[in-house]
Amino acid sequence: MWKDYLSNISVECQFQNPVTKFELQSVEDNLHVKIPAKILELYKETNGVFGHYGISYIWSTEQMIRENLFARNLHNNMDNFLFISDAGNGDLFGYSFVDGMQQNECIYCWNHEDGRVKIISPSLEEFLKGWILGEISI
Repeated sequence: MWKDYLSNISVECQFQNPVTKFELQSVEDNLHVKIPAKILELYKETNGVFGHYGISYIWSTEQMIRENLFARNLHNNMDNFLFISDAGNGDLFGYSFVDGMQQNECIYCWNHEDGRVKIISPSLEEFLKGWILGEISI
């Protein structure tokens, strides 16, 4: 489903092998969150979504752990998010969480300059479509 959906948006999308149960458990254990259903479905097809020139539309699980732990070590209240991608300028995209549980289906953008957070998309599908096609501006 996800590979077909993304390939129909852009032939530039590149995929990896699906994640293993160990990799999924590692995300949940390291970040103390339950992985949202939509991103879990995507990871069961590919461990990240990439484009040309090293662009990561969706991070691999390894990068997700690394980037989230880094953000949490630098900033307060970052454990209220599960970041799944970045804008390439320091801004991060992800889900909002409370007590380890996803709040809604929306994708948020955290601004690295002022710490403001705003909804950037109502769903993962719309986020990926808009981000890949350049329809999302930050």
